[in-house]
Amino acid sequence: MSPTLETARALDAADRLRGFRSRFVLPPGVIYLDGNSLGPMPLAARAKLAEVAERQWGEGLIRSWNDADWIGAPERVGAKIARLIGAAPGEVVVADSTSVNLFKLLVAALRARPDRRVVLTETGNFPTDLYVAGGAAGVTSDTSVRAVDPADVQGAIDGDTAVVMLTHVHYKSAARRDMATLTAAAHAAGALILWDLSHSAGAIEVDLNACDADLAVGCGYKFLNGGPGAPAFLYVADRLQETLASPLTGWMGHAAPFDFVDDYRPAAGVKRFLCGTPPILGLATLEAGVDLALEVAPADLAAKSAELWDFFHDLMEARLAGQGFSLATPADPAVRGSHISYGHPMGYAIMQALIARGVIGDFREPDVVRFGLTPLYLGFEDLWRAVEILAQIMSAQAWRESPPRQAGRVT
Repeated sequence: MSPTLETARALDAADRLRGFRSRFVLPPGVIYLDGNSLGPMPLAARAKLAEVAERQWGEGLIRSWNDADWIGAPERVGAKIARLIGAAPGEVVVADSTSVNLFKLLVAALRARPDRRVVLTETGNFPTDLYVAGGAAGVTSDTSVRAVDPADVQGAIDGDTAVVMLTHVHYKSAARRDMATLTAAAHAAGALILWDLSHSAGAIEVDLNACDADLAVGCGYKFLNGGPGAPAFLYVADRLQETLASPLTGWMGHAAPFDFVDDYRPAAGVKRFLCGTPPILGLATLEAGVDLALEVAPADLAAKSAELWDFFHDLMEARLAGQGFSLATPADPAVRGSHISYGHPMGYAIMQALIARGVIGDFREPDVVRFGLTPLYLGFEDLWRAVEILAQIMSAQAWRESPPRQAGRVT
């Protein structure tokens, strides 16, 4: 039996996180199921951006590096993100993009294991991770990238593995890796391990310290709702900070950047992985998103995520059975993230038809439609209406009216 609209409304009425919805800018008439790609704007971000741009920059000018603590923002916001991912305050810093942070940490890890020659990863990983791994291997001597089938990663870790690079929650399928088990396997072989948390942070429970993780990166614009192009974060376990060195030795990573000396001397701790001048406007909106996320217990976030997933899946089974959709996401909540994906031969055209009707998800090649199930602002009625619209599209074959895919389009 298909879940009813009345059931959806009853679930919304009982939702402990329902009040957070009003704290986001959500356009009327839009059901936003793409927070796994770009989170919506928190109301606080708009106010924070105005404060930083108009008062701190407009009036404070250069004095705000000190008076508004712009100079401390990468560490301050990093300490807040640390609380979301199970890290200590001095283990996370906000800087650059996810790709740049990957490069910094991969090269640092490879140089820390000079007798080993392999970056081990999985086929089908997020492309930028694979591209950056190739670039990192290219600037270290006799190093290569080995990508194996996802099911074979643990068995492929050996004495030649310098660093294992994995995505915690897969960008396409939402499959979640067993962080504790794979970290232990890497350590048993003498390798380091680097986790990409881009689809984890702010969406599901993460505990880097409990898993004894070495290194991690993540982006600020998905579930952390930091805004388009928000700066990313990186994590280095405290025990490794004084032995790893960033390959990008910019002035913000110097022990005394305002001494303006010729020779580089790395800062103590994770601050040594800073590079250039911090992007203050992006940090401001990211901090607003992170502050909002910190108001919710991770267990409550994970519980609602699982409830949204089950409700959406039940609706799809009841309303879209026989319409060609194949579930691409694990059903077990312990081994998945906070989005749900389906394969369909006409996936791109179907997603375009949904977007044209105000239901915004996204598409990933070759045939995957993704729906982000973000607990802070999505309700069960949203999902009921989204699947109802999808059922109408399929019944009328309205996807046939969608324009052909254009090169360069994001969704």
